[in-house]
Amino acid sequence: MTSKFKAAIFDLDGTLLDTLADLANATNAVLTGRGYPAQPRNAYKAFVGGGARNLIVRALTAIVGTAPADDLVEAMLTDFKAEYGQNWNVQTRAYDGVAELLADVDSLGLRSAILSNKPHEFTCLCAAAHFSPEQFDVILGVNDATPPKPDLTGLNRLLADWGVAPGEVVYLGDTGTDMKTARAAGCFAVGVTWGFRSRDELVENGADAIIDHPRELAALLR
Repeated sequence: MTSKFKAAIFDLDGTLLDTLADLANATNAVLTGRGYPAQPRNAYKAFVGGGARNLIVRALTAIVGTAPADDLVEAMLTDFKAEYGQNWNVQTRAYDGVAELLADVDSLGLRSAILSNKPHEFTCLCAAAHFSPEQFDVILGVNDATPPKPDLTGLNRLLADWGVAPGEVVYLGDTGTDMKTARAAGCFAVGVTWGFRSRDELVENGADAIIDHPRELAALLR
């Protein structure tokens, strides 16, 4: 069996892994440590996405009603990285069906990568804990050379290194940011409904297709 695509790129949080509980618990620990109220876990579905700094900004803004000062954000970001660094894999798990989804991709001989807005070191830790070392050709999170999505730096680097055209790549993600990133690069944007954001958000941001279970990807690849 062959595929009309040559490569598949995956978001991580909310797409391959359910990381919500650990992200929420780490952020709440930072908030309460500085005298702010903890936020409901479900609220973090809107806070997550755009990188760790945006997570802190969104959580604080929800509490105080205005954008927080940069120095406070940076201090809390430092706290968050320390807290999450200790507790990043307490409740995190792969979504049901993801192992089979990745096996489908592998069986078709597609190149594959994780492209996450999680800091690069945590992206690598999560991938190593939940997937086999040979599962992905590239694992890429946010670092000094790779700004968070929807910036196209990381995605364009993958395309150039692989020598594939954007239209030969399927991009899987759970947020509007993922759909914007994929569409801006010219990739085939697949939104997933099992993650952190709504179907409406995926549609509004240009999803080429939407799937409700990981095993549904296989039909789109052939």
